[in-house]
Amino acid sequence: MGILVFIIVLAIAIYIFQKSVQKYVVVEKGGEVRTVRKLNIPYYKLTILISILLLLGIIAVSIRYVPVGHAMVKFNIVTKKFSVAREGITLVPPFIYNTYIYDLRRQEYTMTARKGEGRKANIDDSLWAPTNEGLQVGIDLTTWYRVDPDKLIYVHRKIGPDYAEKIVRPTIRSIVRLVISEYSVMDVYSAKRKIIQQEIEDKIKKRLEPDGFIVDGVVLRDVHFTPGFAKAIEEKQIAQQEAERMNYVLLKEQKEAERKKIEAQGEAKKIEIVSKALNQNPKYLKYLYISKLSDKIKVVVADQPTILDLKDILSK
Repeated sequence: MGILVFIIVLAIAIYIFQKSVQKYVVVEKGGEVRTVRKLNIPYYKLTILISILLLLGIIAVSIRYVPVGHAMVKFNIVTKKFSVAREGITLVPPFIYNTYIYDLRRQEYTMTARKGEGRKANIDDSLWAPTNEGLQVGIDLTTWYRVDPDKLIYVHRKIGPDYAEKIVRPTIRSIVRLVISEYSVMDVYSAKRKIIQQEIEDKIKKRLEPDGFIVDGVVLRDVHFTPGFAKAIEEKQIAQQEAERMNYVLLKEQKEAERKKIEAQGEAKKIEIVSKALNQNPKYLKYLYISKLSDKIKVVVADQPTILDLKDILSK
């Protein structure tokens, strides 16, 4: 950008200079009269003009733009001092400063087995670590972090712009292996997954913050197992589901048995009440028989000499 501005300014200045300081004169040379162009400007004015053009050129070359969300580290090779320029337009005199622009926005470092994702998208970059039983588990992890603006000079001097591979990646891998080794494989798989994720995040923060990085979060994306162990887990889950189904069947049968028991107890109690009523009043049996008959039946012939008038019996 600065060089382009300088070229434009220089071209305009040269054009104006040619139009304003040249004049045409007639001279005789070898018996021939010619018209030639000559400079019509004193040497001191020419010196001032050249100085102005050089100054404008230096200013144009010095103009630098720092994108939004970034910062520029400047190193003065004369004074050997560092300084930081934030986003926007800044002046960096040429031949005196070395510069490097850093991204201060949130960045992510993902290690995953899925191709096409993560920092190393073309390989299986899942992080394999041993549990406290010695079994291997693969961890897919994403860490969000950013460079601390207040420690940018320290990061540039002590680590450099390739900090992701020098510091961030080794730290994450070391912390994950350390934390996973304290838990069982089933803890990692289900029971304590959130606790493990939080512990990993806390330890990464503690390790990276002194080096000039702010950790915004860690996500444990997925857990992988060796083929043999994955099959064993699947078989165990199937067995657990079958056991739960059998428990349900047994519970259902137990409830049904209890229902039948209560029903039998009710019938027994009913028979006991009827028997007691019969002992106290033998005609109660005749009443029960008649109460079961239809309302339209008024007379019952039990045998030839016996005719029952139901209306009379019921009224009694």
